[in-house]
Amino acid sequence: MSVRELVVLGTASQVPTRHRNHNGYLLRWDSEGILFDPGEGTQRQMVRAGVSAHDLNRICVTHFHGDHSLGLAGVIQRINLDRVPHPVTAHYPASGQRFFERLRYSTAYYESVGVTEAPVTADGPLAAGSSYTLEAHKLSHSVEAYGYRLVEPDGVRMVPEKLAAHGISGPDVGVLQREGKLGGVTLAEVGEVRRGQRFGFVMDTRLCDGVHALADGCDLLVIESTFLDEDERLATEHGHLTAGQAARAAADAGVRHLVLTHFSQRYTDPTAFERQARAAGYEGELTVARDLDRIPVPKRR
Repeated sequence: MSVRELVVLGTASQVPTRHRNHNGYLLRWDSEGILFDPGEGTQRQMVRAGVSAHDLNRICVTHFHGDHSLGLAGVIQRINLDRVPHPVTAHYPASGQRFFERLRYSTAYYESVGVTEAPVTADGPLAAGSSYTLEAHKLSHSVEAYGYRLVEPDGVRMVPEKLAAHGISGPDVGVLQREGKLGGVTLAEVGEVRRGQRFGFVMDTRLCDGVHALADGCDLLVIESTFLDEDERLATEHGHLTAGQAARAAADAGVRHLVLTHFSQRYTDPTAFERQARAAGYEGELTVARDLDRIPVPKRR
């Protein structure tokens, strides 16, 4: 049975707190696991969340500030220690190649698994499989940063009334689905588009075109909201979003489930982020992320 869910490993920005670890997010997408922005302590959070190195197929780093990447060393060494049997690919801004290499080889260990390095150099598709295309879009931060997006190809849903009108039933339905045509009846005549699911991941950034491109039509959007709206000037200066800015972007993009995260240690009341997101006009499902949350990707409409 396929599972599509987000496992939240950490939600703090820059400085961890008693209740919030540095960043870390695992997206389970059917048989694959994609780890986003493993900050310091990610390996331990994986243990707490019941996530193993064998669950990882890709690692996606938005940028090379420590709270988004210092966990790489431990995670990569764990992949090797556990002798993960399948390929693991790492995506990260190409301008941070030296940082990736330093983290990958920061200490001595036996390298038993070849992690494939796939640096990001521009907006666009990075990888494609049967169940998703992985894309990157540039963000606006104090260092080069990219956000990531998964897009599932659209499918076709069979409409029983249309099948019945053409006298198609039983095994013939399967033949039509496989071959696209049966006795002069095409798949388009008896089906309707089944929109593929979309997931977006937006970390440290000001509002920019990349934010809107990544959020567009997402079923589940994970987005930083480091600051509350009253500190918008600080957010802009440091290359971040406020809760209201993140929520307005999500509302404009038609996001179904919004996950706010990456909170500054200066705030102690998480409900303030929810209040400001609602005040900004976001009406969909909303989660103010906590460490170890598990959030399912919304079912298709």
